[in-house]
Amino acid sequence: MDVRQLRHFVAVARTLHFGRAADSLGMTQPPLSQSIMALEQEIGAALFTRTKRSVALTPLGAQWLGHVQTALDCMEDLPRTARRLREGAMGRLDLSFVSTADYSILPALVRRYTALFPDVELSLTEATSDVQIAALLDGKRHAGLVIPPLNAGLHKSLSYLPLLTEPLVVAVPSRWMQEGRLTLTTRQLAPQAVLDAPLILFPRHSAPAFHDLVTGYCTAHGGRAHIVQEAIQMQTIISLVSAEMGVAFVPASLRNLTRTGVSYLDLGDTAPVLETGVAWRRDDLTPTIECFLGVAREIASVC
Repeated sequence: MDVRQLRHFVAVARTLHFGRAADSLGMTQPPLSQSIMALEQEIGAALFTRTKRSVALTPLGAQWLGHVQTALDCMEDLPRTARRLREGAMGRLDLSFVSTADYSILPALVRRYTALFPDVELSLTEATSDVQIAALLDGKRHAGLVIPPLNAGLHKSLSYLPLLTEPLVVAVPSRWMQEGRLTLTTRQLAPQAVLDAPLILFPRHSAPAFHDLVTGYCTAHGGRAHIVQEAIQMQTIISLVSAEMGVAFVPASLRNLTRTGVSYLDLGDTAPVLETGVAWRRDDLTPTIECFLGVAREIASVC
């Protein structure tokens, strides 16, 4: 059977008159009757009972009508669906993100994107930058919010759009401040105080740019980072600070993560600056990516 036959069936079912159905379809009655007969032969059962004076749906025909109408409605909507898929208004977007983005650009980005494109299925996966980049190169994600390498740059097959820069602050155990264990200058942490304190940090293989930014700060101030614990989740790092295992460099937006026993201190003009951006494959033509990048640029312009 084909779409033409299904339309013929619906026209006759609506009018229960072959002549009027043929007129509505812009055809003559004999070809319409032949089309319905061929359809019935393919199904193996009658769709209509016919007399010289009347036409009625059989029980099978009456039950099948709704299914046929639904199928035809879907067929008629296919061009619109294809257009919306082409424009990125429908489809799927697989987005990954670093944990630091949870407290900065990610909420506003997701909120704006889902408001503009409610029919796109958005899949979110938290991962460190190294895992995200590997997934992008393997074609397992569409885009990722990453912390880019400081000097080496991203793989040549990836494109990158910077979205946000923010200074690092230091998360410290609040009790250490009360006990005078940290040297403060007008609520700012002196560089030497960081060098003397045990440090909690991302492992370098998971976040090389972040790791090098912190260790480079220590080197630039004549010391060496005293790393006592590593963790790959920013929430875990803050929990370890709360447990008084050490201090941690974190993006300024982490002030939005309040945790009992943790205070956030500025580093002043000496603070390292962290960049976060979106990466995607240059050859990935998925339409939802371009729409997402448009929203990302909009959000970045006001951050």
